Amino acid sequence: MTETKSNNAISNRYDFILVFDVKDGNPNGDPDAGNLPRIDSETGHGLVTDVCLKRKVRNYVQIVKETNDPFDIFVKEKAVLNTLIDEAHNQEAVKSKEKGEKTEAARMWMCGKYFDIRTFGAVMSTGQNAGQVRGPVQMTFGRSVEPIVTLEHSITRMAVATEAEAEKQKGDNRTMGRKNTVPYGVYVAYGFISPHLASQTGFNKEDLSLFWEALSNMFEHDRSAARGLMSTQKLVVFKHDSALGNAPAHSLFDLISIKRKDETKPARSFNDYNFEIDKSKLPATVTIERE
Repeated sequence: MTETKSNNAISNRYDFILVFDVKDGNPNGDPDAGNLPRIDSETGHGLVTDVCLKRKVRNYVQIVKETNDPFDIFVKEKAVLNTLIDEAHNQEAVKSKEKGEKTEAARMWMCGKYFDIRTFGAVMSTGQNAGQVRGPVQMTFGRSVEPIVTLEHSITRMAVATEAEAEKQKGDNRTMGRKNTVPYGVYVAYGFISPHLASQTGFNKEDLSLFWEALSNMFEHDRSAARGLMSTQKLVVFKHDSALGNAPAHSLFDLISIKRKDETKPARSFNDYNFEIDKSKLPATVTIERE
């Protein structure tokens, strides 16, 4: 990073809305329900967990930054977290500290190395203690704007896994399976960024720019047959004039409306919806940085 900490620090509060859709796919399977698309059983609205969305952000950063410092990823596939925490305690800058200061020194070293720790936070007290980090970026579940329909499809594989299966089927090596999809759904997730917590973890303007980039492009690098066609359709970012904020987040989110154009037929595209922002009610001390 070429900028100094003072002119690269975040001094404004941000609230944002991520609007994404899925077509003919399962956006986030529920392992407790046979990997069916997650759903609110009372309303029928589809759900995508915050953990799922953060995973996609981590994966995108890991791809574009190639795990180079200071953009390495702490929670990644096959990682042994305690080993990574031990690495922090092996640093000379940490070992040289007094006993009561080692935890804080290790915590700050981890924040400096790992993008996802200084962004989302982490619990690092599972091995050698590196403390806990409360991340400045917090996100909600994604929830569909309308109840979703889940479809179950029969699929056929023209092969079997073992010789025993082949013998049992007497040469007919077809095996049957099931695949569950959402024909179409628009989901909305809400997010919040605290400059106060950002100052504690070192999350700065460069990290913030990378985070917006990840939200906009993460689905482009997370393709799979199971997830169908998923896309970020809108990313609306409200920037407050102050660190504490100038309006409640929910009042800003209420300025956004997503409604189906024709209620008589099911939606199958984002073009089937009207997306509007009522800027007439936007406080003068809040600006829309992205839309």
